[in-house]
Amino acid sequence: MRRHAASFLKAPSAVIGLAVLVTCILAAIFAPWIAPQNPYDLATLSIMDNMLPPGEMLDTGRIAFLGTDDQGRDMLSAILYGLRVSLSVGAASVLIAAIIGASLGVLAAYAGGRIESLIMRIVDLQLSFPVILVALVLLAVFGRGVDKVIIALVVVQWAYYARTVRGSALVETRREYIEAAQCLALPRRRIVFRHLLPNCLPPLIVVATVQIANAIALESTLSFLGVGVPVTQPSLGMLIANGYSYLLSGRYWISTFPGVALVIVIVAINLVGDRLRDVLNPRLSR
Repeated sequence: MRRHAASFLKAPSAVIGLAVLVTCILAAIFAPWIAPQNPYDLATLSIMDNMLPPGEMLDTGRIAFLGTDDQGRDMLSAILYGLRVSLSVGAASVLIAAIIGASLGVLAAYAGGRIESLIMRIVDLQLSFPVILVALVLLAVFGRGVDKVIIALVVVQWAYYARTVRGSALVETRREYIEAAQCLALPRRRIVFRHLLPNCLPPLIVVATVQIANAIALESTLSFLGVGVPVTQPSLGMLIANGYSYLLSGRYWISTFPGVALVIVIVAINLVGDRLRDVLNPRLSR
C-alpha cells in the first residue's frame, strides 16, 4: 500500500488532480455552511437580483462574485449545491453498478458453462446499445428525479464492471490459492466472495474511478436535455441548461461558470484514474 501511494505521488498531474478532487468533494459536503446563499430557500431570493453580472452587489449588500441567474440565485452558491448533486449521483450510481457488475462477473468466471454464457450474452447485448439512448428511454419511462437518474446510470454501467472483473477472475481462477480452497471443499460462496473477488479489485477500482467521471458527464447531459434531475435539485448540467438560452444575449456567466466547474471535476477524476491505472498495473505505463 505504501509503495502504491509513493508511486502515485510521483506524478505531479495526479497530485494536482487529487487535490482538486478532494477540494471539490469537501466544498460539496460543506456547501450548506460555506455557500453565501441557499439557492433552494425562496426566502433568500430576490427578483431584483436576477441577471446580475459577476462582481455586482446584491440587495443584501453582499457581492455576487460569479453573478446571479434568472431567479436571483447566487451562481457560486448554485454551483456548490449543484456539485453536491452531480458528485452524489455519480458516486452512488458507480458504487451500485460496480457491486452488481463485479458480482456477476466473478460468478460468470467461476461457474462457467451456461451461467457464464448467459451472463456474458446479456453483457454483450447491453454494451451493443448506445449508453445515452438507453438512459433516455429509461428516464422517459421512470420520469425525472435523482433516484431515477441513479437507476438509469446503474443499468447502463454495470456491464462494464462485469466484463472487466470476469477477465481478471478468469486469470485468478487458475491460481494455486483457488485450487487449494477447492481441495479444502470450502463453500462456493466463500471462495467467490472471500478469495476470488478481493483479488479482482485493482482493475475494478481503476474502471470505477474513470466511470465516476463518465457518470457525472452523462448525468449532466441528461439534465441538459431536460430528462435528468428536477429543477428543484439542480445539478451542474441543469445549471448549464438554465443559462444556455441567455448566451446569445451576453449573459455568459449563467452557464459558463457551471460548465467550467463540470470540466474541472471531470478532468481531476480522469487524472486520478489514469494514475491509478499506471500504479495498479505498471505494464500499462510501459
